[in-house]
Amino acid sequence: MPVASQSPTAARLDWEGLDLYRFFAFVFSSPSPERFQTLADAAFGASLRDLWQRLGCPGESPEVVWFREYEEYEAAYIALFDVGFPEPPVPLFESAHDKTRPAQEIALENTCFYDALGLRWDSRCAVPDYLITQLEFLAAVHYTLENARDPAAQRSLAQLETDFLDRHMLNWVPTAAARLNSVSPSAFGPFMSLLLAFLQKRRDDETNRRDHVKQTHHQKF
Repeated sequence: MPVASQSPTAARLDWEGLDLYRFFAFVFSSPSPERFQTLADAAFGASLRDLWQRLGCPGESPEVVWFREYEEYEAAYIALFDVGFPEPPVPLFESAHDKTRPAQEIALENTCFYDALGLRWDSRCAVPDYLITQLEFLAAVHYTLENARDPAAQRSLAQLETDFLDRHMLNWVPTAAARLNSVSPSAFGPFMSLLLAFLQKRRDDETNRRDHVKQTHHQKF
C-alpha cells in the first residue's frame, strides 16, 4: 500500500465526493512542499469549518492556524511525530499508544486485515500499525465497497471496515488526539480531532445501518 501523496486540492471543497480516508492520509503524511501549499490555501482553511459541521463535531470549529513557512511546518511535524526520547510526543503508531498487547501482536493483526483484501504494506515506507498505512487500507476497503455489486460482498466489506475501526483505529486515535491537543497548539491538533470525528462517524453510521436492517428484517417476519 503506497503512502498517500496525491493532493486533494482540486476536490478540497467537495467533501461529499472526497475520500476522507485519503484526505487524512495526505494531511498526516511526511512534510512536502506540495502538502504545505495545499494546507496553507486560505479557501481550504475556511472549508474545514464545513467539514467540522458535516461530521457533527460538538462546539465551534477550532481555528486552524497554518504555519507561515515550510520550514516551520516541517520542524513542527518532526518534533511532534518523529523524534523524542524515549519516543516522540505523539507517535503515529498504534503500538505506541496501546500498551495492553505486544507490538508484534498488533502488527500481525493489522497484517491479517490487509491480507483479507489481498494488500501488502510497503516495509520500505512504514510498518503495519502506522497511521498512514491504516488509512490507506481503509481507503482501499471503502473504494472496494463503493464499487461492489454483490450484496454479500457489500456486507462483508462493511463488516471488515467497522471491525478494523473498532479493533485498531478507534483503539488508539482517541488517545493520540488527546495527547496531541495537550502538547501542541499547532494546526495538527484540530486535524486529529477531525480525523477522530470522521472515524467515529463511519463506525456509528455503519452500526446504525446494520441495526436498521435487522429491525426491518424482524418486522417482516
